[in-house]
Parts: sequence; C-alpha cells; structure tokens
Amino acid sequence: MTSCRFFLLDRCAELLFIAGFASLVATGCHPANSARGVADRFVDQYYVAIDLKAAEPLCTGRALAKLHHEIKMIGSQKIDASTHKPVVHYKLTAERDETDHVEFLFRATIDVPDGGTFHRNLLVTARKAAGTWKVSNFEDYE
Repeated sequence: MTSCRFFLLDRCAELLFIAGFASLVATGCHPANSARGVADRFVDQYYVAIDLKAAEPLCTGRALAKLHHEIKMIGSQKIDASTHKPVVHYKLTAERDETDHVEFLFRATIDVPDGGTFHRNLLVTARKAAGTWKVSNFEDYE
C-alpha cells in the first residue's frame, strides 16, 4: 500500500512538473519574426550575452548605427572566460503598440561579480520593414 501511494505521489508530481513546464513554454516563447521575438533576442544578445556581433543582424536604422559605434569604440577587446561578466535577468514591464512600431520596456536586474546588484530600464523599439521585424532603437536608463 505504501509503495502504491509513493508511486501515485511521484506520478502526480511528475505530471504537475510537465504541466507547469508546458505552461511556461507556451507563454514565454514568441515567434522569431514578431516584434516581441526580435526584442527578446536583442536583449539576450546585447545585454545578457554581451555579444554585439550577434545583436547586429537583429538591428536596423539608429539601433544599427549605435551598435557599429560601440563595436568601433570597443575595438579588439574580447569577452572570454576570464572576463567577469554580469548576470542579467529581465522581464517585460510595459508594451506600447504604435502604428508603425512597437516599444517594449524591460526591467533588468544586473548582478556584477564582486560589484553588487543594480537595476536598469531597457527601452527597445521594434519596427517591421520588408516583412521582417528589426530593432530600430534601444536605450537603457535608471
């Protein structure tokens, strides 16, 4: 009787985990060619991975000009295993859908190794051009 009860409890826990995970995936994934999808991928590459080259194909206009300027300013400096990269977590706090673009406001929590934690607002604007969503501008502020 006891082993049957443990089996049922284990099975229930397993099903709850699967249902929870499926729910998270269903609400957390956005199509690649959507305004939210491109904004999320941009934040992942630019702010989380700190990979400007990977963020480049996601951008157009002013955002692309900002990236090129930063790449030029950084020069040959590389981020590698010895770099103390911050850990960045973010969540969407507001979305404004305009006629020709969509603005996303994310709240980021940035944990710097041996440097503490701070918060930034990330404003990312996405615009659709030739059937493809691209980040057209971005900025961060306190």
